[in-house]
Amino acid sequence: MIKNRPPEPLDFFIWTVEDVGLWLVKINLGGYQQVFKENGVNGEYLEGMSVFTTEQILRFIRRCHMKWGDFITLCKELRIIKVACLKGEQKVRRPRWAPSWLSAVFVRVAKRNRQSRVVSLKIES
Repeated sequence: MIKNRPPEPLDFFIWTVEDVGLWLVKINLGGYQQVFKENGVNGEYLEGMSVFTTEQILRFIRRCHMKWGDFITLCKELRIIKVACLKGEQKVRRPRWAPSWLSAVFVRVAKRNRQSRVVSLKIES
């Protein structure tokens, strides 16, 4: 991931805490960047929010001191990312750190991983 550049949306489930912070800035929720970092909110956590109970949602909102409207915005933006995942709108790219000779293998594995994630997203919907 390039520093200070928002992460690739299709890979949201592997975002680090820092990636989530950059994404929050991109969706105009940058004020929550520090509190999300303090609470360890990463991509895997964001992915799991779709199966939160009402009690877990309320606990998350209280812990992050979120306004209800901001939480709704967060959920809408996550939904946009998941829809892009389901439609396959974004290409799989080799990360900058991976050597070029590894491109074909990386892309094949990444596509398989994304397909399994997309199946789980369809089940949740």
